[in-house]
Amino acid sequence: MNATHEFLKSTPVGETHHVHNVAHDLTDFNLFTTDAPLVEAVQREGGAWGMDEIKRFGQYCGQADTLELGHLANRYTPELDTHDRFGNRVDLVRYHSAYHALMKASLEEGLHSTPWTAPVAGAHVVRGAKAFMHSQVEAGHGCPVTMTFAAVPSLQLQPEVASLFLPKVLNRGYDPRNVPVDQKQSITVGMGMTEKQGGSDVRANSTQATPISQAGPGQLYSLVGHKWFLSAPMCDLFLVLAQTPAGVSCFAVPRWLPDGTKNALNVIRLKDKMGNKSNASSEVEFRGAQGWLVGAEGRGVPTIIEMVSLTRFDCMGASAGLMRMGLANAMHHTRHRAAFGARLIDQPLMQNVLADLALEYEGAIALSMRMARALDHKDCDEHEARLARLMTAVGKYWICKRTPTHTYEVMECIGGSGVMENSVYPRLFRESVINPIWEGSGNVQCLDVLRAVAKDPSVLMSYQTELDKARGGNRHLDQYMSQLRSQLGQLMSADALTIQFGARFLVDQMALAAQAALLVQHAPEAVADAFCASRLAGQGQHHYGTLPAGTDVSTILQRADPAIEKY
Repeated sequence: MNATHEFLKSTPVGETHHVHNVAHDLTDFNLFTTDAPLVEAVQREGGAWGMDEIKRFGQYCGQADTLELGHLANRYTPELDTHDRFGNRVDLVRYHSAYHALMKASLEEGLHSTPWTAPVAGAHVVRGAKAFMHSQVEAGHGCPVTMTFAAVPSLQLQPEVASLFLPKVLNRGYDPRNVPVDQKQSITVGMGMTEKQGGSDVRANSTQATPISQAGPGQLYSLVGHKWFLSAPMCDLFLVLAQTPAGVSCFAVPRWLPDGTKNALNVIRLKDKMGNKSNASSEVEFRGAQGWLVGAEGRGVPTIIEMVSLTRFDCMGASAGLMRMGLANAMHHTRHRAAFGARLIDQPLMQNVLADLALEYEGAIALSMRMARALDHKDCDEHEARLARLMTAVGKYWICKRTPTHTYEVMECIGGSGVMENSVYPRLFRESVINPIWEGSGNVQCLDVLRAVAKDPSVLMSYQTELDKARGGNRHLDQYMSQLRSQLGQLMSADALTIQFGARFLVDQMALAAQAALLVQHAPEAVADAFCASRLAGQGQHHYGTLPAGTDVSTILQRADPAIEKY
């Protein structure tokens, strides 16, 4: 009776309970200095000179106000006005101010341009680390940033077109106005490849391009047709694939023409996507839209392939970013939540799950940053060029495909609150299924790996050279590499149907071996041993939380802990 009396005295009338044993939002932490695998990767892969600026940007990304921008940009999604109130065609997409703030931060930081404007060793590594952190804040706005970044090599192939647009593409500023290019100092670039009937098979495209006066590279053509998927329709310029008599060709199509009139590129509707909600994706029609031919007629795919390769690299990093944001939040939650007499983070089974999620991230960021170094050196080092050609497809396939399961497991760590829309977790999960499909789905990536090997078998030599650097460092990896080497040898002599049928299994193994080799060389022994024991020595499907007994989970979790500074 006395206890009841005391409770009633201390509880305001009408209150039913005290809120306790709950976490709070993870904010105001540095996304870089609390991330040991990222810090080490930047130093290792050639970006040590940029550590301070990455640290500064990591602090900005982790601020509560910055993280709130990601929430707002996805809560208040883009809207399309095809016409103004007077009936004039405007094709205007309206975004929430949070989206514009995110775009401004990315472009002013140079996430679209620094490897091109300051091409020093490590430029792709530093830029990649920053883009990776900003994707943790919000992934959707990264689409136009990535496309603008990735379009530069393709535009450089056509000097007449580059002179018109490239200085403004590379400028570190953001101007979202729907006005002609000559009224802006900064512009963004989008991409239009897929059509209803073709999808990834762009050679099935039906959009036709005819010369306005003279045919040839750098000349103006008129495009008639459609694109079933054109992301970020408020970009100022688009690289578009269309048919000419010579085959699929690449065109630079502006939203406004040089004379100040609107180009005949009509936005039909915005896509209602399950994820990537902040970023407008659209269906468009070209009703005589004008565009400059970039490269030769019939060479559209080779012209745009470098852009696609770079967007795939960013897909790897963005998916690793989703892993990291989910993992950091899971660790934060389990530190503040107790059940059955102990904090969740102190309970052995939860430690197993969290450590396993951390290992997945360790492998993902290690491979992503290694590919950033390959991009930095591919123009002067054949080994790095071959590695980039092969392993960008391998990494894009594997990392992006592993992320949805990883993100779901994070939600399970949170429990019932993890599926509530007023938390970050549903957004992370919806985003996680985007990158495995965009820029080429899993099958497309695996077929690209087979094409790379068939076209230039030396890419396998470069791959095996990378693996051999780790030989002798872990017995599970040594055995795995020997088996894989045998399978790769058989690949060269098997018939095409057999090779294609087993492509996913082969690329799975290539990705795991590459990640394990990097961790054996560079990560603490506890990380490398646990990764190899759980991924290479295990039998059958690996589910998170099945690390073998004796795993040093303490070391693994300390590296992932967002509450501990590592730099």
